[in-house]
Amino acid sequence: MKRSDFFYDLPEELIAQTPLLQRDSSRMLVLSRESGEIAHRHFHDITEYLRPGDCIVLNESRVIPARLIGVSAKTGSPVEILLLTQRGDEWECITRPGKRTREGARVKFGDELEAEVTGVTETGNRIVRFHYDGIFMEVLEQLGKMPLPPYITEELDDASRYQTVYSKNPGSAAAPTAGFHFTPELLAKIEEMGVKIARVTLHVGLGTFRPVKADEITDHVMHAEYYEVPQEAADTINAARAAGGRIISVGTTSTRTLESVAEENGHIPAASGWTSIFIYPGYRFRAIDGLITNFHLPESTLIMLVSAFAGYDHTMAAYHEAVRERYRFFSFGDSMLIL
Repeated sequence: MKRSDFFYDLPEELIAQTPLLQRDSSRMLVLSRESGEIAHRHFHDITEYLRPGDCIVLNESRVIPARLIGVSAKTGSPVEILLLTQRGDEWECITRPGKRTREGARVKFGDELEAEVTGVTETGNRIVRFHYDGIFMEVLEQLGKMPLPPYITEELDDASRYQTVYSKNPGSAAAPTAGFHFTPELLAKIEEMGVKIARVTLHVGLGTFRPVKADEITDHVMHAEYYEVPQEAADTINAARAAGGRIISVGTTSTRTLESVAEENGHIPAASGWTSIFIYPGYRFRAIDGLITNFHLPESTLIMLVSAFAGYDHTMAAYHEAVRERYRFFSFGDSMLIL
């Protein structure tokens, strides 16, 4: 298929710039995989579509304040460093401007933190070693800023709104946004219904925003992201499937995690590692029966994954309907439930 097959026209004013005050009051487009039938609801209505014995799978990754603004130790000129992926004692980062962060360069962030560029990757990213006293994540919380997506142009008043309420494991450079719509109260209500909750981790990289440039989508190379499926999560998912329950993934990140480890019969083992799985139409899903997701960028790998699950025609029709109905799009936007 062509990249252009996944284009849709989105008015700029439909790109949500701020989160709703009440998370679960977002609109929810419900799409039938089988018939393509569409219903317009709100996210708190999701309990009407879940059944006792189902299992929803959450990504517990937590966004780190990965954007650091400092100065060159040599010249005092401004330098920005964006943390991407931890690699042992070092981090792979994007730096701006690159000419100030050649190998050996040092960048200071006040008196608490200094960065040393130890290498350059083939793609031009920098390998950085940080020098500090204490616990790195605590230093980062003090000095770093939240790395909001490029299509969000407004400052976020409350950084916690770019986290899910169940985020736990620091490591993402971007949020698993399908989970933004859950509140603690809604999760408790879902569990009281007899729906199981399994918790996995996939640390989202900024590659999630990387545009597909290849005309043929099969020529696109996916970025790699680190995942963990704990034994408890694997046991919960497998028990639910064995009892006839549906496995409903919250987000493309949870989906990519499960599909990366799933065996042919759908069994989920406990596992961890790196995945660069690319899911597009024609893919046979082994792990999931339902998907909760947001509305994604045109021509992105994310809309390709949704098209693979819901069917290309159904997906594109649903997106056109969402535009007509003035849904809010992207990270802080509305939701879609596909069953």
